[in-house]
Amino acid sequence: MSIKIKIMLNQSTQDSPISPLPQLQNAVPIEQTETTGRYYDVYEVVEPNQVVNYWRTGNSFFFETENKTTLEIRVFNHDVIRFRYAPKGKFERDFSYALSPTFQEDDDQEISLQASSTQFSVITYHLIAVIDKANLMISIYDKNGVLLNKDQAPFRAIYTLLHGLTEVKVSKMAYHQEVFLGLGDKASKLNLRGSIKQNWNTDAFAFDQHRDPMYRSIPFYCGLHSKIGYGIFMDNTYRSHFDFAATDPKTTTFFAEGGEMNYYFIYGPKLMDVVENYAEITGSAPMPPLWALGFHQCRWSYFPEARVREVAQEFRDRNIPCDAIYLDIDYMDGYRCFTWDEKHFPNPTAMIKDLENQGFKTVVMIDPGLRVDEDYEVYQSGLAVDAYCKRTSGELMVGPVWPPACVFPDFTRPDVRAWWGKCYEELYLTQGVSGFWNDMNEPAMFKVDRLTFPDEVLHDFDGAPTNHRKAHNIYGQQMSKATYEGLKALNPEKRPFLLSRATYSGGQRYAAIWTGDNVASWEHLHLANVQVQRLSMSGFSFVGSDIGGFAGTPTGELMIRWLQLGIFHPLFRVHSMGNNTGGANETEQELIHEIERINRLDQEPWAFGEEYTALAKAAIELRYQLLPYLYSKFYDHYFMGTPIIRSLVLYDQEDPNTYDLESEFLFGESILVCPVERSLYARRIDIRY
Repeated sequence: MSIKIKIMLNQSTQDSPISPLPQLQNAVPIEQTETTGRYYDVYEVVEPNQVVNYWRTGNSFFFETENKTTLEIRVFNHDVIRFRYAPKGKFERDFSYALSPTFQEDDDQEISLQASSTQFSVITYHLIAVIDKANLMISIYDKNGVLLNKDQAPFRAIYTLLHGLTEVKVSKMAYHQEVFLGLGDKASKLNLRGSIKQNWNTDAFAFDQHRDPMYRSIPFYCGLHSKIGYGIFMDNTYRSHFDFAATDPKTTTFFAEGGEMNYYFIYGPKLMDVVENYAEITGSAPMPPLWALGFHQCRWSYFPEARVREVAQEFRDRNIPCDAIYLDIDYMDGYRCFTWDEKHFPNPTAMIKDLENQGFKTVVMIDPGLRVDEDYEVYQSGLAVDAYCKRTSGELMVGPVWPPACVFPDFTRPDVRAWWGKCYEELYLTQGVSGFWNDMNEPAMFKVDRLTFPDEVLHDFDGAPTNHRKAHNIYGQQMSKATYEGLKALNPEKRPFLLSRATYSGGQRYAAIWTGDNVASWEHLHLANVQVQRLSMSGFSFVGSDIGGFAGTPTGELMIRWLQLGIFHPLFRVHSMGNNTGGANETEQELIHEIERINRLDQEPWAFGEEYTALAKAAIELRYQLLPYLYSKFYDHYFMGTPIIRSLVLYDQEDPNTYDLESEFLFGESILVCPVERSLYARRIDIRY
C-alpha cells in the first residue's frame, strides 16, 4: 500500500488571524493541514474558552478553562494587580530582572472574590477586576464603577512547529482621544497615540524621530482617559510590540515574541500616582555622589594625557565649573577593557590623582566585548571561569566590535557578574577612577545588519537556561548590575557612579542613562527634551543627552541652547564624536588621531568664540546654583519614586491642553522650563538670560 504525500510550500495565509511577524507569514493554521501534508510551517492559535475551575492561594486567584488556559490574578496592593497567563496550563518560573527586591505584596489588604453565572469579580479597596467566564476577558473598574481598562479581545498565544511559542498578545479597548505616554526611550511625540513601537535594544547611531527600536526596552506605558490615569507594565524580556490605536483607533495591543504574558495594571487615578507606583515595582535610582550632578565634559576621545590635562587646565583657567572628565575607548591598549595605552597614558594613576587635586573626577568607558588575545589577562581570566556566551554548538560567541574579535560575558550568571565586578579593582581602588561608562551593551556587534548576536546564543538567565531571544533586552541591564554590585563590593562606603547605554525596566537601580548617539541639529535638541521627559516618567530620572549632539558639529547658538536645556536634566554632560568615523581598524587609528590633532572639532564651552563662552559659562554656573534643589529632588525620587523631570500632563491631567505640550516641562515641582528649540539668529534675538 502506498501513501500519497501532499507537499505545500510557502502557502499563503491571508485569511488567518496572524500578526505580521516574519516567521509567521508563510505558516499554515494547524486546522487546515492534513496528516500526511508538508508545509513551510504550521501554527496553532490558543485562546481561552469557558472557565471550568478556579481557586485562591493567598492573594492570587486562578481561573482554568476547558482548553487548560489558566489566568492568575495576583493582587499586590489596592492599586497594583498582576495578570499572568499560562496558555497550556503551566506557568513559567515566577522570576523577573525588573522587579525591585523591596517590592512585595501587602499581606494585610482585604480582597474578596464574587461569582455570578457569567463572571467573576476580584475586589480590592480601589479596584474591581471582572473576568468573563466565557473567555477570560478582563474589565477593570474603580470602586465607583468607572470603567478604567477593558480587553477588546481574548488573550491569544501562537505556537509554530519550527519556532515554538511565537506570540503572546493582549488587546485593550482604546477610548476616543485616550492619551498614551511613556514606553521609555522613543524618539517621537510625547503622546504615543497613533504609533506602533517595539522594544529590542538596538545600536541606533544617529537616529531620527522615525527610528525604532532604540537603545532601551522599557515596556511600561500610561493611559489617560476621562481625566483618569492608569499604567500597564508588561514584564516580558522578549522583543515586544505596542500598537497605540494605530491599526484600529478603538484598540491598543501589546504582544511579545515569546515568553509569558505577564503584565501589571497600575491604578492612579493621578498619573503621578501611576509613575510612583511603577517605581515601587521596579525601583528608583540610588542617591548619586554629589559630583555626578555637576557638569561633565566628554568626547570621543580625549588623548593623549597631555590633551586631558590641557582640557582640565582650560576649565580652571577660565573658572568654568566642571566635575568630571571622561575617557572614551582610545585610552585603552588596543581596545582591551581595563587596560591603558602606555604610549598615550604612561602614568594613569598620577594623572587621575592630579585631576582629583584640580577638582575633577575621572570616568572611563568599559564595553562588554573583550578582545580575543591569548596575552590579555582579562580575557584569560574569563576563560578560566567559563564566563563567555556560547552558541548552541558549544563554541564561544565571537564577533567584531572595536577589536576585530570579541567574546562577551554572560551577565545572566551570578558567578560571572561577581567575576566581572572584580575586574574593576585596579581601575577603581588603585588608580582612582571615580565612575564608569558601560557602552555598546545592547549588545552591539559590527559587520552584520542584525547589529547584535544571533538568536541561538545561549544564556544562563540565573539558573533557567535560555537563548538570546529572551536574554537580549536584559543584557545591558545585567552588565550594569554586575558593574554596580562589583563597585559596591570593592568599596561599600562609596556611592558608585555608573552610566549605561542599554537597559531594561528596573535598570535605574544600577545606572544612569543618556539618550544615545544623537545628532548636532535643532531637531535633536527637541528630541532630547522629549526623550528625557519620556524616560523620566518611565522610571529613569537620572538621564540626559549628549549636549550639542554626538554626530556632527553644532553652531555656537545651538550649543548654548542645548546647554541651557541641559541645566535642567539630571545628567549634565557634553559629548561629541570628533573626527572618529567608527569601525576603524588598528592601522587606521593613527591616521584618525593625526586628523584629530590638526582639526579637533572641539565642543568644550570655549570652542565657539568668546561671546558664546560667556553664555556657556553662565549656563553651567546656573546649574551649580541649582544643585541643592536638584539634590533634594533626587532624594524625593530615590525615596518615593517621584520623577525629577515632569511633563506638564503629569502636573495637571485635568487640563486637556497639557496632553500634547512637550516642549515645556517641570524641573521638580517648583521650576517651569521652556527651552528655546529653534534658531533665533535670523531674528537677532538676544540669547542671554
